[in-house]
Amino acid sequence: MARIRFLHVADLHLDSPFKGISSIAKNRWKDIRESTFQAFQNIINYAVESKPDFVLIVGDIYDGENRSLRAQHLFQKGMEALDTENIPVFICYGNHDHLSGSWARFQLPSNVHVFDEKVETRTLQLTDGLVHITGFSYKERHIQEPMHSFYPVAKQGEIHIGMLHGSVEGNNEHDVYAPFRKNDLLEKGYHYWALGHIHKRQIIHSEPPIVYPGNTQSRHRNEKGVKGFYDVSLLNNQADLQFIPSSAFIYEELSIDCSDMIHANELIEFIQNELIRYSQIKGSAIIELTLNGITEDTIELLQSTNNADWLSLIQESLELANIFLLVKELHITSPIKQSTESAMLLSALSNWNTSEWKLALKELYQHTKGSRYLQPMDHNFIEEVLKEADLIVSKAITRGNNN
Repeated sequence: MARIRFLHVADLHLDSPFKGISSIAKNRWKDIRESTFQAFQNIINYAVESKPDFVLIVGDIYDGENRSLRAQHLFQKGMEALDTENIPVFICYGNHDHLSGSWARFQLPSNVHVFDEKVETRTLQLTDGLVHITGFSYKERHIQEPMHSFYPVAKQGEIHIGMLHGSVEGNNEHDVYAPFRKNDLLEKGYHYWALGHIHKRQIIHSEPPIVYPGNTQSRHRNEKGVKGFYDVSLLNNQADLQFIPSSAFIYEELSIDCSDMIHANELIEFIQNELIRYSQIKGSAIIELTLNGITEDTIELLQSTNNADWLSLIQESLELANIFLLVKELHITSPIKQSTESAMLLSALSNWNTSEWKLALKELYQHTKGSRYLQPMDHNFIEEVLKEADLIVSKAITRGNNN
């Protein structure tokens, strides 16, 4: 088997609207709005510098079926940059940018190979041999058919790679499209399965690799951590995967121990130093900050003014330090225990099934204009709601005990 090297990219979601960040300062909004484009440019720069044999982009290049003109233009420019370096690109469209959408067509350069709605195999001639790449694009948003069944079985002695934008059958955390089981893919005998659709990086199987690289840029609080793509090398039936970060910034949760703080100035300085240290290690980020180790003296200090004032002061100190670190939310862990009533309320919510959540939020999710900006009602969404409910109850208890 010849040695080949390629980039496995998925879920760019160019021009994403970004959900749940309305509280961010206006002077940082442009950086956030441009982040999916910056992540894409980081990928292009890496490819131009490292010169892989080819690039795979496995679905959801665009965030919506009606692809914006600007997003298409910037993607076109990126493909032209790879064409200049003679780097072939294989792309398939997913459930977000399916083929039934309405958009102004761009003519992609000749190095780009786009899969149609039917499963097909493209063959690439490299210096050391042939590579067969199989995939398809979504004809419409909802593909419930197990498309892997149409993928051919690999031929012995030849390199086969499958591109599949879909999800594991029975997965309750995401909308299930083009469902498959791990063994279904293994039976095809491919050397690598390049997956897309799930925004969490994960390796479903190692030998041969069945891989989700995750999306390339965090867009809301449920997409925490570093995002990027894989640089993959295949040699003698062995795969070497190197994860390459592409994020313009990350979403993250950060907890700071604020024990023994009783004066406002020392608390502000301590928080600022901890955040600057975090930024030096992690880089640009939007974070949810939790202050732990709160004593009664510190609680009294924090409650002398409202939460918004503390958040504003912390953000101002970060801007003076000239770093891109935005504190989106400030939480305070209170030592006060929950009442019996609050514990019962939270317990009841945690026992709701998906049908009960959908019934409670039916009118909100059926709103003709606002529903586009809501997160999918999946396992992550429910966990976030329960977490916020816990915080609201805790704050209410804290206020009640101080009245």
